[in-house]
Amino acid sequence: MTDSKNLIETIYNPNSELWSAPKDFKRHQFLLEAGQIETQLYYILDGAVRVFFVAEEQEHTIRLGYTNNVINALPSFLSGKPSTLYIQALKKTTVKIAQKEDLLRLKDATNQNLIMWSKMLEDVFLQQFDREKDLLTSSPEERYNRVLKRSPQLFQEIPAKYIADYLRMTPETLSRLKKS
Repeated sequence: MTDSKNLIETIYNPNSELWSAPKDFKRHQFLLEAGQIETQLYYILDGAVRVFFVAEEQEHTIRLGYTNNVINALPSFLSGKPSTLYIQALKKTTVKIAQKEDLLRLKDATNQNLIMWSKMLEDVFLQQFDREKDLLTSSPEERYNRVLKRSPQLFQEIPAKYIADYLRMTPETLSRLKKS
């Protein structure tokens, strides 16, 4: 890989040399399971995934990804510790995969890339903050409207039962809100 490439342009270009050949995952197949150490970044070419954890035998969806999203289990990726998260294909999903060592080599290649890396992590933090606000908003209607405004494509790409779980509401409540 050429180290002088622009970090953001490289990451968000599925045709860059950072990414592997396309890999297919069947519906419900795991890209990552809890207990594994995340060493990859996934560019979703087609399909949809969810990131979730299990607590008290119940699954909790914390992130959803779809076509043209980049996703991984960031806490494990950054810490090098086993993940508490699962990444699962919600339907047939095709991804390209970048390896952590290639991404870090690209990040460290120039000061500009290091600045971009910091900016990307800031963006992830701000997205997580918005997610926390969503979770703390007591009204299902407010949660629905915030996410609809922020990510309208989500409602086209992700099955409703996973959106409902992500929004902490029943599928019936989500259906009612979508109709109103």
